[in-house]
Amino acid sequence: MSGLLAGEAKNRTSMRLATRALITGIAAGAAALAAVFGTVHHSADRPSVASVAQGAPAYAVENYAYPHADEILAEQGIVLKRGNGRILLAECDSEAGLLEVWSRSAPERICFRTTGGPGYLSLEVPSVYVVKGGDDASTVTMTYDGAQSTVDVPEDTWTPVGEGTDPGHEYALLEIVTGG
Repeated sequence: MSGLLAGEAKNRTSMRLATRALITGIAAGAAALAAVFGTVHHSADRPSVASVAQGAPAYAVENYAYPHADEILAEQGIVLKRGNGRILLAECDSEAGLLEVWSRSAPERICFRTTGGPGYLSLEVPSVYVVKGGDDASTVTMTYDGAQSTVDVPEDTWTPVGEGTDPGHEYALLEIVTGG
């Protein structure tokens, strides 16, 4: 019987140690929470999260606006709105395979480089009459008097669009999509 009592005593001791460890853990967790919440509510001498964020650089948020669009409008009269960066304004004759847009309102053709993959560019070019496809097949969206039409432009091919297919009406180019 004394062996049975010794085993019970050992179990009780283990239970007490486990209970103490549990209580100590709970107390430590409560202390940590109190320290965190106490710091948040009583931090007059420490900078707040908002003031630290004010001194840090802002996060970059992509809005897909065409970079330097205002400068391009002022210099070249081209309205470039939004895109995914895969259709870029380029110097004509700077390389082979450029997409070319011909307009009566522009002093010369307007060229775009496509960088592969699906490309998108929202723009506004009035009086467009022909588009020459670049290295990638593309689709252009035109508008006249509120109605929109879409024209497929095969790669490296002259394609009449807008005024080139409907003389006497001034069509504007609204969108270029490449790479399906």
